[in-house]
Amino acid sequence: MKNIDLTLKNLADLFPADFTQEQLAKAKTIFLKRLAYNAHKHYNGKMQTVPKAPVLGFNWFNVWYTPGVSKVSTEIRENNDISYDLTNRSNLVAVVSDSTRVLGDGDCTPPGGLGVMEGKAFLMKYLGGVDGVALCIDSRNAQGKNDPDKMIDFVKMCQHSFGAVNLEDISQPNCYKVLDVLREECDIPVWHDDAQGTASVTLAGLINALKLVNKKMEEVKIVFYGAGAANSSIARICFAAGVDPKKAVIFDSKGALSIKRNDVKEDKRFYRKWELCQVSNPQCIENIEEAMKGADVLIAVSKPGPEEVKQSWIKLMAEKPIVFACSNPVPEIYPYAAKEAGAYIVATGRGDFPNQVNNSMGFPGILKGALLVRARKITDDMAIAAAKSLANFAEKRGINPDNITATMDEAGVFAYEAADVAMQAQADGVARINMTWQEAYDKAEADIQHARNMIHALTEQEFIGKPPAELIEEAVEYTVKEILK
Repeated sequence: MKNIDLTLKNLADLFPADFTQEQLAKAKTIFLKRLAYNAHKHYNGKMQTVPKAPVLGFNWFNVWYTPGVSKVSTEIRENNDISYDLTNRSNLVAVVSDSTRVLGDGDCTPPGGLGVMEGKAFLMKYLGGVDGVALCIDSRNAQGKNDPDKMIDFVKMCQHSFGAVNLEDISQPNCYKVLDVLREECDIPVWHDDAQGTASVTLAGLINALKLVNKKMEEVKIVFYGAGAANSSIARICFAAGVDPKKAVIFDSKGALSIKRNDVKEDKRFYRKWELCQVSNPQCIENIEEAMKGADVLIAVSKPGPEEVKQSWIKLMAEKPIVFACSNPVPEIYPYAAKEAGAYIVATGRGDFPNQVNNSMGFPGILKGALLVRARKITDDMAIAAAKSLANFAEKRGINPDNITATMDEAGVFAYEAADVAMQAQADGVARINMTWQEAYDKAEADIQHARNMIHALTEQEFIGKPPAELIEEAVEYTVKEILK
């Protein structure tokens, strides 16, 4: 394989031209996983710590450390908020996980989540100009069970070193308690990106998809397939943004949610799910096929496919149906199969298919906006503001059924989103400092450009080496062998 394209612009070009659509879809998944393993092993991960201040001579060590730095400590002692001015706290996020629900792979043990958490920090830096540090913790108690209170205590203890905390990959029901307690008891924003972040970006995609099919949010019938941390939050945020919960049916692994679900009602740990039982599905529909009849939208965040969502279900939907199949790493149904069944717009959580609805479009801008005004929390209204911001940005540059929302390679979207979130934080009364929209946008844009320019400069000067073509070649060869077995 000669002259291989290191940008991986078109993955289909890497594989035999006679691969079927099904083979090609499977090949992309296998290839990306294999290349990820190869590349992470080659680089020993993807994050490092780099100073942002210079060393111009010996005495600068005495400025950055002792004795000079004691002045910084005593000033912060007198006013803790000065820590945002005198340290990197104002632009630093802790990415905290117990690794109990990593992507679609379940409990991966505490260190098993490091690759994902480093990835989160990587995207924060490149897309949002925000520094992040991966903190994968062991929250198991003496009985070997993951204890939400241990995670709550950990975050509360370390919050003073960070400007915000991004919770990630925490299994339910623990995720509900961890987020709700920390949002109220911490003095910095605590954000569960799998839940609120996915909800925000999904809402953005839904807003523009409904524009394209000329349907109103308050009138559409929606089926939510899956009721974990992500989809239960998607449903809650969609209801807050105007979707009529009485026109919604939500399914978990045991069936449809409704007031008949006593198993949910009796388990107090699932209080968020019980709230959804009380407001949705007043007809107490129990069957997925019945729920799908005449549905305008299917939002699936359940378990990896590719045949978790059936083509026969999509055929039951209303005219110009919208299908979001967002499980990672494999969607519940591949886009080509959904289109064959009649779907008008199809979105997934992956960037190698059209219409990526993934929290990567949300958290860099949302966290940046919260950090800019030193917010004390991220409200639901801030998440909705981010969704509207993403939708508006995409609509201004043009949308179509295969391009409903902004993508990660549209650099301008994250500063735009950050500024809108910063404005909402001020309106909600959770900001420590105030600024205009333009001031927020300019600061976010400058920080993002600085981060990108630094990474590109390090690459051009070979402090960050380009990946050897052999990594890609081996991944392709491995993938073809797996497909042709």
